[in-house]
This record gives sequence, C-alpha cells and structure tokens, in this order.
Amino acid sequence: MSDAVEGRYFREVLGHFPTSVVAITTTDSDRQPRGMIVGTFMSVSLEPPLVSFLVDGSSNTLRTIRTAGRFCANALAGNQERLSRRMAGGPNRFEGTEWEESPLGNPVLAGIVAWVDCTVEKIVELGDHQLVVGQVRTLRVESMKTPLLFFRGGYGDYLSSAGLLLDRLVGW
Repeated sequence: MSDAVEGRYFREVLGHFPTSVVAITTTDSDRQPRGMIVGTFMSVSLEPPLVSFLVDGSSNTLRTIRTAGRFCANALAGNQERLSRRMAGGPNRFEGTEWEESPLGNPVLAGIVAWVDCTVEKIVELGDHQLVVGQVRTLRVESMKTPLLFFRGGYGDYLSSAGLLLDRLVGW
C-alpha cells in the first residue's frame, strides 16, 4: 500500500461502498463441503461467460478451489446474516446448513437468491489477495428475496422500494 494511504483509513473509506455478500463453495477430495464469504463477486465477460472474486491468498478454501478446479457462488439473502457470519470463519462453517449439490458437485446453499456454478479459468496474484476467474457452466435464480449486503462495517438488505419511496417524498 502507498505510504500516503494508511490501512485503517483505506478500509474505512472503502466500507462506504456497498458490496454483495456471496458464499463461495466447493468440496474437497473427500466430497466434504468447504466455503468462505466474499464481498467482491462480479461479472467479468458475457462471451465467454466469466465471473470473478477476490480472496486472501492464505485462504484454506482457495487451496481447495485450486485443487478441485471449480466453485459455486451463492448470493445470500437478506435473512442469512447468521449463515454469513458462520461461513466467514471458524471450523464448522457448514454446521446446520442445508445444501444440495450443483451440476459440478459444489454446494448450493438453501434459501439463497441465486447461484453460479463455475470451473476455474484463471487465478491471478494481486498484492495479498488472489483474483479467481471462473467460467460459468450453470446458473439459476432461486428466489426473489432481497440480497444480503455489507455496508459501513455492518449487514443489511436491499429494498428496491426504498428508492421509490424516497423519490416520492422528495417529489422527484
């Protein structure tokens, strides 16, 4: 990081950019589920269909994804904050979590908004993180629930009607 930008301040300012909360899942060689939470999931390309996310280079789940060559991105719903916190760290990330196997063999979590099943296209080292790019193989919308978001250090959900209400209150 540049000497001109202090780490804590950098995180504080970037915390004002809302991010989606996505559970990245895979299975290990024993078919046991593995996963982590990311706030950087994004579309990269339509042709071919590519998506990506950033992950700390020391992540155990990243090592499993490298070995498996596949992952599933699960868009968490607004009511899944507890699941997000559990999957963000600790040894029992899937304890009490219902899931089904995707066509590629990755966990698709119950109650989510949507999922994207991918094979690993490329992994690029960028500072202390890795950019994982995946080729989309299958994807599906599971529900019309509002998504879970992370903003200013806390969780919340997106209510599309909030913007309409504010527009009416200000007379736009």
